[in-house]
Amino acid sequence: MAMPPQQPPQQFSPRERTREDLYRLIRTSEEITRSDLIEVTGLSRSTVNHAISRLLADGLITETEHETKGPGSGSGRPATKLSAVAVGAHVAGIDFGHNHIYVALADGLGRALDEERIELDVDLQASDAMDVAADLLARLRRTHGIDRLGAVVAGIPGPLDTATGLVQSPTILSSWVGLAPADQLRERLGTVVHIENDAVLGAYGELTRGVGRHYANFLYVKASHGIGASLVIGGAPYRGATGIAGEIGHTHLPGQTEMCRCGNRGCLEAVVSVDSVRERIAHTHPALDPATLRLTTVHDAITERILNEAGRTLGGVLADLCNLLNPEAVVVGGELGDAGPSLIEGVQASIARHAQPATAAVLEVVPAALSTSAELVGALQLAASVVPR
Repeated sequence: MAMPPQQPPQQFSPRERTREDLYRLIRTSEEITRSDLIEVTGLSRSTVNHAISRLLADGLITETEHETKGPGSGSGRPATKLSAVAVGAHVAGIDFGHNHIYVALADGLGRALDEERIELDVDLQASDAMDVAADLLARLRRTHGIDRLGAVVAGIPGPLDTATGLVQSPTILSSWVGLAPADQLRERLGTVVHIENDAVLGAYGELTRGVGRHYANFLYVKASHGIGASLVIGGAPYRGATGIAGEIGHTHLPGQTEMCRCGNRGCLEAVVSVDSVRERIAHTHPALDPATLRLTTVHDAITERILNEAGRTLGGVLADLCNLLNPEAVVVGGELGDAGPSLIEGVQASIARHAQPATAAVLEVVPAALSTSAELVGALQLAASVVPR
């Protein structure tokens, strides 16, 4: 799995590498057996058994009975399941959305212990947003009696230069531009902090705990108040030369005139975003308030048509990316990805219509399994991956 760029990669012998790979598979699986590991990895039974023995001896995993055979099923040895043990320090994750802050505490495996969410205009209140996030985490730590955190990973909904650690775009996160959020949060939290683009964390969450576990190469799209994407190649998120790959929200749509916060007209996220979709639904449903409307609560033919049209518009942009990247799947997250099948079907229809046939034929379009929590789950999983065992 991907590691934060500031840490040099660990050097492993071939045997240690095998053991580490098997440990990661066990960590990211709810239930897995030795036979499963042999099937997934193609390793010999003796190699898997040797690695498992070492992991058991080191206290990194446990092995318990998986199922009890019924009468008449034979006298073979019962299958056992392997589970990782939380041996590292506690970690935390922060998801800064454009309009919310979502924080969680987790054990050393990145399994959430508690979480809290608050609505706030993050774009225009950078300092306040970081203060609030630190206060929420402090409250959760007091509740659970956790004195020290091994690592904190936070996601922001905008471009971050990985070389400098600075937020880059004044039009996307206007009050954050020129800030180094990792440094600012480290001062508030007193521990190691790593910052990622939120779509990268969403992809990492789906890769480790969601539907992305079934694909080595997929495109994750966070469709919410903004539109961002992250490409996973060979089981690891791709960040680009300076860490700002995936900023597809400002792709220009010919013929569209909606004003975007970046100063241009007709950007994808000005046309297809939670706010624009809510406004269209509220326009056709005068009794609804777009500010409080939840997309998962309105189900009628007009709403389904609006969602499908939004999906088709998004899919038209993604079709070109699919031609270029040839992913196995497009995973749609964020509030729009959670809105129901009509939007997903619209994305699928446009990709099938506009992508090269051989590309579209092998491509699946699926909603994020982790729904709107993918970014926070990704933050927790990434934080757990960097804490020494």
